[in-house]
Amino acid sequence: MKISQIGLDQAKSKKLAGKLDLLLSNLQLMYINTRGFHWNIKGDKFFELHLKFEELYTDLQVKIDEVAERILTLGHTPSHSYTDYLKMAAIKEKKNVSDGKEGVKSILESFGILLKIERELLSLSAEADDEGTNALMSDYIRQQEKLVWMYSSFMGK
Repeated sequence: MKISQIGLDQAKSKKLAGKLDLLLSNLQLMYINTRGFHWNIKGDKFFELHLKFEELYTDLQVKIDEVAERILTLGHTPSHSYTDYLKMAAIKEKKNVSDGKEGVKSILESFGILLKIERELLSLSAEADDEGTNALMSDYIRQQEKLVWMYSSFMGK
């Protein structure tokens, strides 16, 4: 077993980096979709959703950077082209969405995808004794579960 500079098994780190890269791709697609919702929202909930979408894409921007830096910390290179993101991501591009409920529905679907990947990363990071990735995913999951509850409440669910 080869050990990395941060004391982790290199093979396990490679697997983690690959799954983190998948998360990065999905975060990037959610970011660009949410940015579009923010710009294009119309209707009676404009002011409320315009602010919420801005909060969300600002947070996603931070997470994108944290995930990319975690991949680098594990000794690998994060994807950094939209061509790659579009190929890898389960979240798909949303174009010309101006209806608030449609935007929120897309956000809820995106959180479902992110949470699934993050839970997989929790398992992988536990197996690898990678507390750095584990802590990051635990924080993301806790925060996103709360947002799912809030956005679901907005949708009347």
